[in-house]
Amino acid sequence: MILALNPFEIINFPQNEAARMQELLTVYEAHYSRNAQKDQYYEGNISLNSVNLGIAIPEGLRKLEIGCAWGAKAVDVLAARSMFDGFVGENGDDVSALDDIVDRNNLVSEYRKACRDELKHGCTFATLSKDNGKSKIRFHSENTSAALWSGALGRIDCGFTIIDTIPDETKENEWLPSIINYYTDTATWVLFRWDQNWYANKFPHKLGIPLMVPFIWNATTNKPFGRSRIKEPIRRLIDGYVRTLANAAIGLEFDTAPQKYILGVNDVQFDAITESKFKTYIGSIIAATTNYETGEKPTVGQLPQGNLTPHIEMLRMLATQFSAATGLTVTDTGVVSEANPTSADAVLAQSQTLIAMAEQLNVGNGVALRTIALIATALENDTTIDDLADEQKNVVAHFKNPAMPSVASTTDAAMKIASTRQGFSETDVFLEMIGFDKADIRRIKAQEARNQGRELITGLIVTNENEDNAEGLE
Repeated sequence: MILALNPFEIINFPQNEAARMQELLTVYEAHYSRNAQKDQYYEGNISLNSVNLGIAIPEGLRKLEIGCAWGAKAVDVLAARSMFDGFVGENGDDVSALDDIVDRNNLVSEYRKACRDELKHGCTFATLSKDNGKSKIRFHSENTSAALWSGALGRIDCGFTIIDTIPDETKENEWLPSIINYYTDTATWVLFRWDQNWYANKFPHKLGIPLMVPFIWNATTNKPFGRSRIKEPIRRLIDGYVRTLANAAIGLEFDTAPQKYILGVNDVQFDAITESKFKTYIGSIIAATTNYETGEKPTVGQLPQGNLTPHIEMLRMLATQFSAATGLTVTDTGVVSEANPTSADAVLAQSQTLIAMAEQLNVGNGVALRTIALIATALENDTTIDDLADEQKNVVAHFKNPAMPSVASTTDAAMKIASTRQGFSETDVFLEMIGFDKADIRRIKAQEARNQGRELITGLIVTNENEDNAEGLE
């Protein structure tokens, strides 16, 4: 989406903010085409024209469509191991207020989508606002947002997100932004389009940081906004996969209908054969008389078939390189090999690199999620982050184990810990380890509390009855 917007012409928008907004637009437009390319590889829409070397694939077959899910695999398999499960208090404090924010904003499910965008583009953004006294959290990919990094502050300096769009009346299937939010340390500016003009409304806040939090994957000093999982070397391997699969498909067509030849026919026979090639090929009998011009008897033969083995070996080599570059197992690529692991322990051993990546992803995203929790709490309490109570600040994001152990193994471990650590079986952690999620744990705790209440009431009734009976005997 190209933003036909001149920040200096926005009504009620200060010139210094317009200058920073112009920088943001320059950054957005510089990365837009590359982000679109990553989306294309993620969806598997790679044309043969873009990968053809001009040797084996003929001109007429370049429109052949070959799907490839490797781009999506590189993103989705890692994202699936980052399982955000809500917030917990560092000291076991109650976080029911945060649980309400998480539930109201569908933060667990929205995080899953945002994690895919983060790995696809290298970065995604969460924005916060306040509506009727309640905090709202929304996620935006790099297709609809941009930010400037401040090296001095070690965080983003400012940013914008496209909130809403309208159809472009001059171009079919094109959209133009109609509402853009611009975030600074002291305010959120709502830029909106009305009657061909842009206007700005300022909504101040006292947080001291933009209400825009980045989720960054694999950042470096030179690239503070991270790097995509579908970076250039990965895209080249995907190109090789598409090209090899296309060559294999074309080769298989020739194997299915191998080329035959007939030598020594006369002109009449030649014309009859060439006018009906397919009928001649599928006929059970090919008949030809002696060439009356030369007396030569026709000779029928068949050219040797091609071999698919080189294509299969190339696919295996590409799959191995792709596995090494992404941390996925070769099995994840869909290419079967004799070297594929056959036991659960072997599969787990091959997944160690991916598990380490997931732990790295959880650490970075956990910091971003905690920042979101603090900002959301401060907005709802109309205060600053520094003025929050200690129990409100001492929260951490909780993730499930990225190794994805089986319920049987975690249950066995929980039982062993409970046998050596008194009281462990009464904790929520014990219930989580034996397979219950947060909803189940809440129901279990509630029913236990009700049962304890009933037992207490029953005990009081029995005690009163015993006392009444004792007084009657006296």
